[in-house]
Amino acid sequence: MILQRLCEFADRMPDQTPSLYSTLSFKWEIDLDDDGSYLGITELSSGDKKNRGLGILAPNIKRSGTKAPPQLLADNAKYVLGLGTGNPGESRHFVEFRKLVEDCEKATQEIAVSAVMKFLAKHQDTPIVIDKPIEASDNVVFRVGSTRPTDIPSVRKFWLTYNTADDGNQMQCIVCGHTGPVDRTSPVAIKGIPGGQPVGMALVSANRNAFESYGAEQAYIAPTCRNCGEGYANAINYMIRSDQHHVRIGPMMFLFWTKDDSNINVPLLLSQPNTEQVKELIVSYQNRHEQYGVDVSAFYALSLSASAGRVVVRDWLDTTVPAVQSNLARWFGLQRIVEPYGTESHVFGVYGLAASLYLKPNDQMVAEIPRALVRCALFGGNLPENVMVQAISRNRADQAVTSNRAALIKAVILSQMKGYEENYMEKLEEKCTTPAYLCGRLLAVIEVAQKLAINPKSTLVDRFYGSASSAPATVFGNLLRDFQIAYMSKLRKEKPGIHFALDNQAQDIMSNLDGFPATLDAKEQAMFALGYYHQKADNRAQAKAKAELKALALQEDENHED
Repeated sequence: MILQRLCEFADRMPDQTPSLYSTLSFKWEIDLDDDGSYLGITELSSGDKKNRGLGILAPNIKRSGTKAPPQLLADNAKYVLGLGTGNPGESRHFVEFRKLVEDCEKATQEIAVSAVMKFLAKHQDTPIVIDKPIEASDNVVFRVGSTRPTDIPSVRKFWLTYNTADDGNQMQCIVCGHTGPVDRTSPVAIKGIPGGQPVGMALVSANRNAFESYGAEQAYIAPTCRNCGEGYANAINYMIRSDQHHVRIGPMMFLFWTKDDSNINVPLLLSQPNTEQVKELIVSYQNRHEQYGVDVSAFYALSLSASAGRVVVRDWLDTTVPAVQSNLARWFGLQRIVEPYGTESHVFGVYGLAASLYLKPNDQMVAEIPRALVRCALFGGNLPENVMVQAISRNRADQAVTSNRAALIKAVILSQMKGYEENYMEKLEEKCTTPAYLCGRLLAVIEVAQKLAINPKSTLVDRFYGSASSAPATVFGNLLRDFQIAYMSKLRKEKPGIHFALDNQAQDIMSNLDGFPATLDAKEQAMFALGYYHQKADNRAQAKAKAELKALALQEDENHED
């Protein structure tokens, strides 16, 4: 099913890639005349180490191991120039590259190919000194006059014939159903999967008995003809290169496409949600419209990661565009939360949510977390409990609750809840009397009192968040004593207005608390975190509003005096 859908997409890709060709980055181009004389070499990159060069369509087959064969007429400098051995004639890579060009020359009789062959012969006998900083790993291509030999139709045909399976193995292709020659190994390498091998990997491969099926080995476990084998791999590579078809999150690569052309941009919604577009989706979901827009095209999502030399399929989704739009609307509703300063609500991209669980997300993020988030966003359902557990553990480690982590905690709780009201837990819920939530709110009130009274370098939250969020009864007695004696008594004398407001907040919270819980389980700790975050955001919003009113009053007084 997956390979069929990928091949269908390949058939309508805007730029059809010739068989066994791929767009590769070339750093150098050697210029020759028709006699094979060396005219010079041009650098195709900007010189930046990250810039591997100009993207050029060139022969490319998946290769691995110490005896990897050469590519035709365009390869790295180890093959093209024999770099790394001193004398090109002693380089196994150069000799095999020259032999392949020689075979191509005999088969095609092309002048441009003959020119390259003459150059290689001269270079083997008397190596040409190139005054450029070429490295063995740099890709090199030839140009003869105004023509690149790799672009010649007869050369492309030779390359396909040269690599076509000729071992007589006839099997039925699992994609198109036709019986004929199938490839022993995947003909096109898949590149760009996070953590994967730079030379590329295979989606279908088996090299151990445990992976083989009915005696079939390597790519024969899922046999495909050359056309279908190239089709699904080229489709994956194309989507990895296109921002409109993929999102990379940690060790995961997510690919998205539709059966027919569609105006939905899922990668953008998942990575950089647009406020207006998100609002439209949420309104549509809240009104229970069957679809947002009129597009009823089939929608596909494929989640990939790397394992050694293979591409691993982590998840597969086959649904419709309206279903995805409805689930995305729900997703943004689940995670939408008030900003840290309490003015407006916002949503996050999947990476921002997943990264909130790690100290060093680029090094520590595991595939299961982004997979679970994307699946919930597109397919619906519940977020797993372990996401919430990891979030509250990160809260304790950081002694803080960030807005993206609070949004993720809220999303987990609401995804597992039925019948909650619209905008529930988006901001401070004064009607929520859950002890854990109230304890979180109370901690935020005590913290702001401490800051306004004595402004310490390290607040009580830096010391007690972990114990307060897991075992409130062990710390809140001491925290309340300090609150009344050390902070509120000082505020009563110096800032009576603030003292009055904080005292009212504390009393309102305490009136709904029948003692402090001895311990809080994972879900209760999550509610504690939301209570703490909401109360802080609400306090900041009130302070900001008062400051704006005061500034406005001063401005009016100045205008009146003028």
